[in-house]
Amino acid sequence: MARELNIVSYNLRKHHASGELNDLASLYDVDILCLQECDTDDMPERIKHLVLADSTKTNRLGLAVYHRESRFELQATRVFALRKSMHDRVMAPAHERLLAAKLFDREIEKEILVGSFHAAPLTASNSLRRKQIAAAHHELRVMGPGLPTVMVGDYNYPWFRSSLSERMEESGYLLSFSDKPTYARYKYFKGHFDFVTSAHTRIDSIDTLPQGESDHLPILVRAGVEE
Repeated sequence: MARELNIVSYNLRKHHASGELNDLASLYDVDILCLQECDTDDMPERIKHLVLADSTKTNRLGLAVYHRESRFELQATRVFALRKSMHDRVMAPAHERLLAAKLFDREIEKEILVGSFHAAPLTASNSLRRKQIAAAHHELRVMGPGLPTVMVGDYNYPWFRSSLSERMEESGYLLSFSDKPTYARYKYFKGHFDFVTSAHTRIDSIDTLPQGESDHLPILVRAGVEE
């Protein structure tokens, strides 16, 4: 039997959409909230029923992970610096691109691993982003070998996704997309930027949620973890 997780991932566009988080947490009964481009100095310890697991400390575009305190016990968190793009070197600090949290799920008495990920921007090459994704997956494997793992976030990879999906499958990860585009900054430029990669976990559905103050739209991931 599988117990479903509701995971929301949201790129806040340099913290502009931070005021929407209370409503998101309540409206979608969120179990885990993964954020990108947040001002970590301005993030609360709690968002409704969610408690802060950890956040990056030095990144200009911060990452944060929240979890449902009544369901999960925080085991460990780690921040990973991945390969830098030229943009990272010019606009530093922007090197912390993965925040991972190991959580003990009291309902199924199992550990799970969740990552909030933010790949290099479109000024970098797809090749560099693939290396960042592969490195992030490697770090997650080391942190929680064999654990149910879900990595969500802004992959900045709107084109050639089929080849990326093939590479993910070869490495033991499933690449999943939401039902509608997740980026809509310009009238004529939309695409899927926000993805899910997972291992030892069933992805039941991914919905693109309504747009708020960010150029990214939040995604709601329903994931099944086998008991």
